[in-house]
Amino acid sequence: MSSFLGNAPTPAVNTEEVIENDGWFPDIEPAELRKAARFDGTVTPERLSKAILFAVSSVNAELADWQATQISAGLESLADVPAPSLGGLSTKVALYTRAVYAAAQADLVERYRDYDTTGAGGKQADAMDPRIADLRRDIRWAISDLIGIRRTTVELI
Repeated sequence: MSSFLGNAPTPAVNTEEVIENDGWFPDIEPAELRKAARFDGTVTPERLSKAILFAVSSVNAELADWQATQISAGLESLADVPAPSLGGLSTKVALYTRAVYAAAQADLVERYRDYDTTGAGGKQADAMDPRIADLRRDIRWAISDLIGIRRTTVELI
């Protein structure tokens, strides 16, 4: 007996609405995140949109003080913050996008890990823990690099 495992089709390009940001940080395009994360149609447009909203909210909250400092210096958007440009994109914008993408992915991976509750599903969920930790680390590093602080925090006990 053969089995067939199929994934839901990926939503057509331009069918997912851009997530508008606060006007200072860049808007987020779900189709771009979907491509970067290699999400297929299993992640519905609604779930992806909500994950992006929560990710944007979380990253923006962490960067609020830094953003206020930049605004008080007269910078009208993140793209205006002095930074090297790679491939025509400000590294500050690239780091912000990386933080948001990683936050959205971590949220979705955490939510989808209980999708299959069979014995095999439980083992797969445990195998996702390192990926979630890696995504959380990517958020931290992207934010640290964006605001120009060291990545490592060491405390003496």
